[in-house]
Amino acid sequence: MEAVAADSPPGRVEGALSCFSFNQDCTSLAIGTKAGYKLFSLSSVEQLDQVHGSNEIPDVYIVERLFSSSLVVVVSHTKPRQMNVYHFKKGTEICNYSYSSNILSIRLNRQRLLVCLEESIYIHNIKDMKLLKTILDIPANPTGLCALSINHSNSYVAYPGSLTTGEIVLYDGHSLKTVCTIAAHEGTLAAIAFNASGSKLASASEKGTVIRVFSVPDGQKLYEFRRGMKRYVTISSLVFSMDSQFLCASSNTETVHIFKLEHLNNRLSCFCRSQTTRNKPWSRSGLSLSRRPEEPSTWSGYVGKVFMAASNYLPAQVSDMMNQDRAFATGRLSFSGQRNICTLSTIQKLPRLLVASSDGHLYIYNLDPQDGGECVLIKTHSLLGSGTSEENKENDLRPSLPQSYAATVARPSAAAVSTVPGYSEDGGALRGEVIPEHEFATGPVCLDDENEFPPLGAEFSLSSWHAGGAAGGHRVVASEQNSKTDSESTQSCCEEGPTAAGM
Repeated sequence: MEAVAADSPPGRVEGALSCFSFNQDCTSLAIGTKAGYKLFSLSSVEQLDQVHGSNEIPDVYIVERLFSSSLVVVVSHTKPRQMNVYHFKKGTEICNYSYSSNILSIRLNRQRLLVCLEESIYIHNIKDMKLLKTILDIPANPTGLCALSINHSNSYVAYPGSLTTGEIVLYDGHSLKTVCTIAAHEGTLAAIAFNASGSKLASASEKGTVIRVFSVPDGQKLYEFRRGMKRYVTISSLVFSMDSQFLCASSNTETVHIFKLEHLNNRLSCFCRSQTTRNKPWSRSGLSLSRRPEEPSTWSGYVGKVFMAASNYLPAQVSDMMNQDRAFATGRLSFSGQRNICTLSTIQKLPRLLVASSDGHLYIYNLDPQDGGECVLIKTHSLLGSGTSEENKENDLRPSLPQSYAATVARPSAAAVSTVPGYSEDGGALRGEVIPEHEFATGPVCLDDENEFPPLGAEFSLSSWHAGGAAGGHRVVASEQNSKTDSESTQSCCEEGPTAAGM
């Protein structure tokens, strides 16, 4: 779900891959190279199926696929200010937009398409590619750091609100208004990510030692995880599992950390018990006047009790650090210093950790959702050439599985395929067709009907874009001079639209 590594665009990068990104529901992987781009399906551990490949646009540094549909957005170093939207099943270009500076990142869901420049963010309506809003005068954002909720019912947007601190601006992609600002970290931001429902927002600073999770839209801190204490690292990707039970973070080190998001009720009950014990009246002998608390039954429980008691008398910073949760599971990489992204997905009914690296490989690990621990590498796929794979036979888990882990096989697969109605591999519209307005009255655009998706007809384009329709292959130029600022109404922005120019 995370796109290009945070430190890569817009400049050129080392490695076999220029960019790589998982789609919104972690069922597909897109990669960009100097030759073009490729799309892969992630439905099997043993086999990596290439869904599509194109060499028409060279030197690709951004490629994003909309779920498992036929819509793909591509940006090339040859034209870093131009966004190209394709229907790859039909082999047609839907439209292309040009901007006033280099495109740093693109995010999309079923309702909105987000284009992030260094000092502005453009919000498009994905059903007709209209420019709805331009967020201007944002703090300089050279990495294009931003996040868009994949849940089209809220379409929350998050981006850095400060150059010097880790402030996050939460923006409503539907009402096109700022919701709140979150003081997430003392240092500047390195990564932000929404969960699948858009109800939680995770963040990490440039130090990379602490990861925090906030509630959306009120911005209250829910969780705090410590990735490490010995050294500062660069977080390259941050992603929730589709069920929001886990949070995964990868960096420029050899370790991928997976944190478990416990139910808040359990955490609050533990906290309340601690507070109750702390507030009980004490006698002169130091014993509680009420019932004596139960003694821990194990050595680890005793040590935990000692630390809990000690945290009450330590400075706030030390106490906070002791109360931060550590990683539930880890994945060990055979390299460090390379750009990489990670995701958590259910493949063949089992939870997996997937890591794609700039050297052109995809690593698949088994994750034990019950006991955690170290994830075991079971497959390595090459993303270049013929797509052959290398299997780590020594660590193959197929002969025997722990009982608690094998029990997960019976669980229904939530992410093996896209479960969202209206989306399929074969979706898309014939070029030149006009979409009736009632198709969009109650929901987002659908791509499984040959009569749907993006309005490509000249009639629709002329009325909406002032003769700048995508069907005719026109280039729509979105400049900051003709874009509406936050203080102006959305309706005015939609009526005027971006300026059109012929190719």
